[in-house]
Amino acid sequence: MLRAVITAQDSADAAVVIPVGVRDLLPRDLPACTWSGSATHLRHVERELVRAATGEVDYLAVCTPVNLPVAIGGIDYQVSGEAGTLWQLAVLPALQSRGLGTLLIRAAEQRIRNRGLRRAGLAVEEDNPRARALYERLGYVAYGREPDAWDEEGPDGSIRRHETMCVLMRRDL
Repeated sequence: MLRAVITAQDSADAAVVIPVGVRDLLPRDLPACTWSGSATHLRHVERELVRAATGEVDYLAVCTPVNLPVAIGGIDYQVSGEAGTLWQLAVLPALQSRGLGTLLIRAAEQRIRNRGLRRAGLAVEEDNPRARALYERLGYVAYGREPDAWDEEGPDGSIRRHETMCVLMRRDL
């Protein structure tokens, strides 16, 4: 299990240090992951956990010592026979920019290497420069673009189709 420490400081230089570790996301974790998306999104994650049980995907969680997920993300091994594809990466908004995304991605890359694959890929929405900057800092290089779409749940429970353009990125491991 990869481990790291979250440090948060206030203006008086008081620091809070919380150790975290990476493990498989479990169905029992989903009620604690509402920060990652709507009920529709969590139902999709729940379906992906069924795929994880078959080995088609891995779904990881960065967790606090009391097993609360603060970052989650998946690796799909069915998209490409040559690479693991990272997707649905999310960090608890209050803890962004604390290294959790980096820890999650590095753990995912290790899972990919453990499968004998030597490349990781992902798609990032063009209008998400913060995520793209993280991926570039971690060595991912853009190599193309493609449209993507998925169902999104509105605050009133209505479902609408979200359409976007994504930058395709990859990294040799």
